[in-house]
Amino acid sequence: MTVKQQEARPDDNLVYSNATDLPVGVKPPKMSPTARVSLLVFGVMAAVGWGAIAFARGETINSVWLVLAAVGSYIIAFTFYARLIEYKVVKPKDNRATPAEYVNDGKDFVPTDRRVLFGHHFAAIAGAGPLVGPVMAAQMGYLPGTLWIILGVIFAGAVQDYLVLWISTRRRGRSLGQMIRDEMGTVGGFAGILATITIMIIIIAVLALVVVNALADSPWGVFSISMTIPIAMFMGLYLRYLRPGRVTEVSIIGVALLLLAIVAGGWVAETSWGVEWFTWSKTTLALALIGYGIMAAIMPVWLLLAPRDYLSTFMKIGVIGLLAVGILIERPEIQMPAVTAFATEGNGPVFSGNLFPFLFITIACGALSGFHALISSGTTPKLVEKESQMRMLGYGGMLMESFVAIMALITAVILDRHLYFVMNAPVALTGGTTETAATWVNSIGLPGADLSAEQLQSAADGVGESSVISRTGGAPTLAFGMSEILANIFGGAGMKAFWYHFAIMFEALFILTTVDAGTRVARFMMTDSLGSIPGLRRFKDPTWTLGNWISTIVVCALWGAILLMGVTDPLGGINVLFPLFGIANQLLAAMALSLILVVVVKKGLYKWAWIPAVPLVWDVLVTMTASWQKIFHSNPAIGYWAQHNNFRQAKADGLTEYGAAATPEAIDAVIRNTFIQGVLSIVFASLVIIVVTAAVVVCAKAVQQRARGEEVHTSEEPDTDSALFAPSGFLASAKDREVQTMWDHRVG
Repeated sequence: MTVKQQEARPDDNLVYSNATDLPVGVKPPKMSPTARVSLLVFGVMAAVGWGAIAFARGETINSVWLVLAAVGSYIIAFTFYARLIEYKVVKPKDNRATPAEYVNDGKDFVPTDRRVLFGHHFAAIAGAGPLVGPVMAAQMGYLPGTLWIILGVIFAGAVQDYLVLWISTRRRGRSLGQMIRDEMGTVGGFAGILATITIMIIIIAVLALVVVNALADSPWGVFSISMTIPIAMFMGLYLRYLRPGRVTEVSIIGVALLLLAIVAGGWVAETSWGVEWFTWSKTTLALALIGYGIMAAIMPVWLLLAPRDYLSTFMKIGVIGLLAVGILIERPEIQMPAVTAFATEGNGPVFSGNLFPFLFITIACGALSGFHALISSGTTPKLVEKESQMRMLGYGGMLMESFVAIMALITAVILDRHLYFVMNAPVALTGGTTETAATWVNSIGLPGADLSAEQLQSAADGVGESSVISRTGGAPTLAFGMSEILANIFGGAGMKAFWYHFAIMFEALFILTTVDAGTRVARFMMTDSLGSIPGLRRFKDPTWTLGNWISTIVVCALWGAILLMGVTDPLGGINVLFPLFGIANQLLAAMALSLILVVVVKKGLYKWAWIPAVPLVWDVLVTMTASWQKIFHSNPAIGYWAQHNNFRQAKADGLTEYGAAATPEAIDAVIRNTFIQGVLSIVFASLVIIVVTAAVVVCAKAVQQRARGEEVHTSEEPDTDSALFAPSGFLASAKDREVQTMWDHRVG
């Protein structure tokens, strides 16, 4: 049956379909005078923030201006730019059923309350990237990162997330690789499917590595994070069977249990049995994460994934909001200059390479992240109730993640520069002890007073840790910065240890939700891919339990192998793998933006093709430059193959230790790891070139077909009438509540 708007209805502000006589949607109202005044306030806020940043000349600047510039810009962009995309490109129809409604298998396709789904979507996309990338990029100064995070999300990242969600929802929730194949043909599709799966494996492994680095040897962290699993399952059962629809009720219970788990983690960590049971090594944590990934990807989405992500979102948004309020109250000064020498000379101790292109791949999540396209074409389109909710979920969710990235950047740049570099440089540079770390950081030419070994130990003691040296991965730096701000407001210096560990819990929970959602999405992609092979078509059947198990185990084995490689890497896993993660992530974004461009052109929306085309061109320029340098650069600190050849030569010369490798086995590990990283860099870049080329060819053919008056084929599913009502905004309007009452009376 074709969806159409029925004209003879009693209220023109309501949306109807042929499937029911009740309204299935509410048309968006005109902007009220109060909303106009609020927008004016946010516009002034953005202007004041950007003005303060622009006119800062050498002197220190207050971090408050970064918060004002970010928040004001986000509100203006969501209200105007996202609305432009909605009206001119997406054109949502609430009388058209989404896959969650017309498939509704009770497992993967389930109409999900928009508030719960926003929590799941935000939790799934907001993993390690917005925490790690900005912290690492802080070595280049506060200005480049701030500009890329805010402008990048408005014109690239949020656009990608929103439009991929739209495309997938209109195609029965298909995965990114499958949609590339459907829209671009066999060659581009094969490259797209292969690239998305391999890149996804790298991304999940790096996200898991950050969790491992944050929780290793921390009984408090391991206990608290472990407790979130039974809490989430209780919430899922509560909503499913005990009190269906009671979202607010279960939210209060879940948050209370979560806070109890965090506090109880501190109690457990002070007991001898707690230390014995929950102090896990990096290898043990890695194996546990692999097992958890298998479990989370197989369970029904309503039982663990959705409630756990919803629960973690409360903590994420709450903590980031608390940090923002703390910054506004405390008003800490930024210690890092606008642009450092490391940005132009490319010899930074945290990671090597010039500002262009490496800043733009180091800060991925928070500005532009291809991983998000996998979530927007993975779990979210299978759960969304109404097309009008996609702007809030896709564009709004990405803006929220960008704000997290700004907060992470601020916590890094307000620290003393010496301390920042000691925490984020690899142990090969710092030496791992307070004496060697102090000697090293005082020798790299930073301005200000030297840092002593006693000050380093005092910093560690202040947060209840034995050491803060080479705590790479971003999470410890963010936690340290948060403890500095919040302890000054709540509790004083005696509370720094609590706030530090509270932040570590928050970050681990933050990232872990992305690992489980990513594994589930990778399982969808794997079954799609295996199902395309002759003789294995049964894998496409989502009800085939054995196929789901096989795909899940294969996926977890692949990212688990990369995770273990990073855990045991002598060069410091995160410092070596994160550039590859950044390049892979942004190459994936190039493929997602290519798909969007193809669909927009096929629909004949030439006037608006610049919306995906501009970020696509920028992203391809950045990622191809970065890939070239990682493959061919002669500096071993940048080029994988240069580093690989140096260690191979050291082994051939009979050396038993070389660089950061202290044993012959460590030298072998570096040779193996750099070979894998170098090969993957070549494979990723080649596959993306194929996909982008295929997109250009398909766009040209579509323009020619339309010029000849021929119909341009797309893989969009036929319309299905909706028999479901749900509000479009996060908060229900008075009209929404009125319509909901009509539906409640009908059901009753």
